[in-house]
Amino acid sequence: MPDTNVITNDDIKKLAADNGVEYAALKAVINVESSGKGFDAATGKIIIQFEPVWFRRIGKNPDDGGGQRTWAKNKVEKQPGEWAAFNDAFSINPDAAMQSTSIGLMQVMGFHYQKLGFATVGAMWDHAKESEANQVDIGLRFIRTKGNEKLYNAMKTKDWATFAFYYNGAQYKMFKYDTRLADAYQKALV
Repeated sequence: MPDTNVITNDDIKKLAADNGVEYAALKAVINVESSGKGFDAATGKIIIQFEPVWFRRIGKNPDDGGGQRTWAKNKVEKQPGEWAAFNDAFSINPDAAMQSTSIGLMQVMGFHYQKLGFATVGAMWDHAKESEANQVDIGLRFIRTKGNEKLYNAMKTKDWATFAFYYNGAQYKMFKYDTRLADAYQKALV
């Protein structure tokens, strides 16, 4: 029996067609953003990246215990560490914790929830927790959001440097994000 939470190539093809992007381009973004996994195989939880910098901003400088709270020490961790940091932050301010975390296959930050059409950040998380296809839907909503025209056009034209800049920020070259996308795109064409 297939796992209904896992995205299929047919799902990706449909999402790509519905959003006017090429299948291989969408597949490349999915594979580079999350290694193609939206849920942790060990726990079944959604893949997350908790961002302490955003939690400080959105939570209006919550008590970090002199930098000793779990949330304050988080860097890029394996999923158990990410969830420990997230849960610690959630215990202080649930809304700010969810807004300060990127989630799922496309790693979209929670603070985008309103412009993606969700009434609350919790509703965005609930949508993402249902399936990987929903996680890609969230990513495509972000890419197609008003104000992200350069991002959307870069995906359509496979201008990976521009896409990397607008999707992950100015330091994308440090992580070779653009070249990893180009390589993933070539692999997805096969």
